[in-house]
Amino acid sequence: MSAKTMPAPKKVVLAYSGGLDTSIILKWLQVELGCEVVTFTADLGQGEELEPARERARLLGIPDRNIFIRDLREEFVRDFVFPMFRANALYEGKYLLGTSIARPLIAKHLVAIAAETGADAIAHGATGKGNDQVRFELAAYALNPRIRVVAPWRIWDLTSRSRLIEWAEAHQVPVPRDKRGEAPFSVDANLLHTSSEGKVLEDPAQPAPDYVYQRTVHPEEAPDTPEHVEIGFERGDAVSLDGERLSPAALLARLNEIGGRHGIGRLDLVENRFVGMKSRGIYETPGGTILLEAHRGIESITLDRGAAHLKDELMPRYAELIYNGFWFSPEREMLQAAIDRSQEHVTGTVRVRLYKGLASVVGRRSPHSLYSERHVTFEEDAGAYDQKDAEGFIRINALRLRLLAERNGRA
Repeated sequence: MSAKTMPAPKKVVLAYSGGLDTSIILKWLQVELGCEVVTFTADLGQGEELEPARERARLLGIPDRNIFIRDLREEFVRDFVFPMFRANALYEGKYLLGTSIARPLIAKHLVAIAAETGADAIAHGATGKGNDQVRFELAAYALNPRIRVVAPWRIWDLTSRSRLIEWAEAHQVPVPRDKRGEAPFSVDANLLHTSSEGKVLEDPAQPAPDYVYQRTVHPEEAPDTPEHVEIGFERGDAVSLDGERLSPAALLARLNEIGGRHGIGRLDLVENRFVGMKSRGIYETPGGTILLEAHRGIESITLDRGAAHLKDELMPRYAELIYNGFWFSPEREMLQAAIDRSQEHVTGTVRVRLYKGLASVVGRRSPHSLYSERHVTFEEDAGAYDQKDAEGFIRINALRLRLLAERNGRA
């Protein structure tokens, strides 16, 4: 559907970064659709000054009453990242879902601001080839089934960088000198991770250039002396670092800084997008990598085997739901309830060694530990475990295997 045939909304809330692409979208919404625009800029800990986004919106004619900038760092970590980490979620066994988990939060506020301002639509700058369009829109429809979504990349004919620049110049959108050429790669960043993809990274056979990495030093250049951190957990969530209680966002930010200087959390991944194609991304998740290792460490002594193994079975499905944009689905909420129930006794402290790109658990303790040294010791166990019991246990478990062997002529 073209801009000419699309029923024009009256007022649109745009997810606005302040960058060139979303500035072009802002002006396009005004010019091509003739609608009033409200901008929303989320501070998710991306490490950029956000006030310039306010100034750019003003330059493009947006009145102050229609400019929203919200600090969502604590909400992001507390209500989205930490619940996900209780599940030890990894997409395709490796990806810590840093971009995926941010989208439902942004969509939540887009929909809320639409309600506050009387807007009848929201808009985003995700392309028609990626996952983010799905994540934004599934979340938005789950929260407001009547909301309209405008996705310019699926509508307009500005299909190349040069055409975008030409359109911007024709409509008085300022184009910085360094934005006139093709960007070497695109970046998405928040407090959990930095994601880089496209252009110089599109050939999966070629190593990523060193300049792509922005949050971590090369492991070979990390300190030659290991560093240890001690993370405290309560009911599955990290609450302290080296004995100091910190807010969720402050704790993750501190872990990012520590992990980054040790080269922790680099990932070069070819993944399967929900829309059907494969893509190659470079991810840096220093704090999250440490946190995952520590969380599994505290679970190792506080979770029963059955609960732990069931969690590991559920995790790929849970991670896939987040990756595919179903954060607000009933099935994700059902899994979350089971995961949260498992965390009731996941309390204690974990000591993690950081060295040359690796985060390794070297100690763990908990007042709710199920680890019994009396049962596992190789020394005298004072009758805690009768080794003769193992014979009957093995014979019962071997019964079906012996019957199969006899039937199959192995006797």
